[in-house]
Amino acid sequence: MASPLLCSPSSCPSPLALPVSIKEASAASLNGPKAWGLLHGTRRRVALIVNASGDEKGGKGGEDDPPSFNPFGFVTDNPSSRSAIQLPESPAEDGNVGQMLYSKRANYGETSYWEDIYGEGSSNNPHGTIVFIHGAPTQSYSYRVVMSQMADAGYHCFAPDWIGFGFSDKPQPGYGFLYTEEEFHSEFDRLLATLDINSPFFLVVQGFIVGSYGLTWALKNSNKITKLTILNSPLNVSSPLPGLFQKLRIPLYGEFTCQNAVMAERFIEAGSPYVLKLEKADVYRLPYLASSGPGFALLEAARKAKFKDILGRIAAGFSSSSWDKPILLAWGVADKYLPLSEAEEFQKGNPGVVKLKPIEGAGHMPQEDWPEKTVEALRTFF
Repeated sequence: MASPLLCSPSSCPSPLALPVSIKEASAASLNGPKAWGLLHGTRRRVALIVNASGDEKGGKGGEDDPPSFNPFGFVTDNPSSRSAIQLPESPAEDGNVGQMLYSKRANYGETSYWEDIYGEGSSNNPHGTIVFIHGAPTQSYSYRVVMSQMADAGYHCFAPDWIGFGFSDKPQPGYGFLYTEEEFHSEFDRLLATLDINSPFFLVVQGFIVGSYGLTWALKNSNKITKLTILNSPLNVSSPLPGLFQKLRIPLYGEFTCQNAVMAERFIEAGSPYVLKLEKADVYRLPYLASSGPGFALLEAARKAKFKDILGRIAAGFSSSSWDKPILLAWGVADKYLPLSEAEEFQKGNPGVVKLKPIEGAGHMPQEDWPEKTVEALRTFF
């Protein structure tokens, strides 16, 4: 990867104004907090650092400000746990996440937040654009291998970290972002506009809550989608709700449950025979060790989600005549949360499902625990 190129706030355009195909940036030194990003043209990668003041980062103070009291510090501020993780504040800086394009500012009234967007390939890739959506409580890191291989196959790939998840900002609930389905939909629209994705694209969705919001967004915007792939997501009104989300909805108990720094990795492993290697588990764990923000964002999203209503709309919407786009169900058959029967039941009532591809050996996150088979299914379908 090319050495980072820096630009001063005065000479650097806004991230929103930067086309993804830019190959060069002017150089100068920077001080203070930074939002890290990469821009790419073909397979060449050029780094760009955009200065962000405390005001721009949603009211965060300077680097030397004393930390505020955190009642959950026994989890998030454990020095032995933090020192055990040999990663930068944003793993994308060391190439651990793939190619991070840039941090996007999303405006909500008087507040603004930064989102991390990861990408592979080029806008010149011949086969079109794929947008990958992760579920809760994970992040777009789970798509790193799939994105790289699909980019090599000729696709332009993007995977954002939803606001509140991964390495995007985690605004305090109620202050500009409410973690509702409507706001996640609006944010996804802003993201597509920022990435200049105007033509119909391929959409890949996986997981609970924010993953389900990807499916309800698709129902409202079928004209923007060429084909849809669903990886192990709740699809029926009878779909079981994992214990993690049930605990998060219990008053007070949820406040403590959400601050478990190993929650994401345990959730991945509990839904699969797959066991994360330590260096991968570190990436999922790091946001929860950095602050209490990710836990409270997950807590708010889980409590705002109307599970039965969402699943009812998903089941009815994709079976209706208004949905006319091909659907692939690429299903990890070892999923302890959502068995293969979940996909089979959905397939029966949905003529749009052109293929159900069971992925042997994979569990709840087939893009993480058996990505090569997921890539094979996507390449055959797209």
